[in-house]
Amino acid sequence: MEFPKRKPNRLKAYDYSSVGAYFITICTKNHITLLWEHTVGANCVRPSEKMHLSSVGMIIESEIQKINGVYPNVLVDKYVIMPNHIHFLIFILPDKDGRTQFAPTISRVMKQFKGSVTKKIGLPIWQKSFHDHIIRNEKEYQKIWEYIETNPLKWEEDCFYRQES
Repeated sequence: MEFPKRKPNRLKAYDYSSVGAYFITICTKNHITLLWEHTVGANCVRPSEKMHLSSVGMIIESEIQKINGVYPNVLVDKYVIMPNHIHFLIFILPDKDGRTQFAPTISRVMKQFKGSVTKKIGLPIWQKSFHDHIIRNEKEYQKIWEYIETNPLKWEEDCFYRQES
């Protein structure tokens, strides 16, 4: 029996430890909405003036804020925690001596982050892998920054939107 070939989700021959900007999206397993609190009386999560993270969402936010300390040459420039996914705008910066042989890759950073959250929560909540986009210029950076900024307000239009039953 022949299994379908899985499409690679990383650019072939690209060094993901390269200095640059990356747009990353991580989703919860089966797109379950567990990162925001549910609005009382509503059948789905709704963004308010200030989103209300669930206890899981608060753990995730705490772990996001630790990334810069774990990897000194990685900067989480902007992020948003949505009900069932997270968007990151991440920079890999040159270290003070230039690039080292042990520069972290985006995959390593995401694996460590997801593992740390799983350990704190006590169960796995993540979909396998993650989505990435290499940001190539200032115009792309600005567009992605704006997308992350306004994403909670457009939750019901989001491609990951899932109404809870």
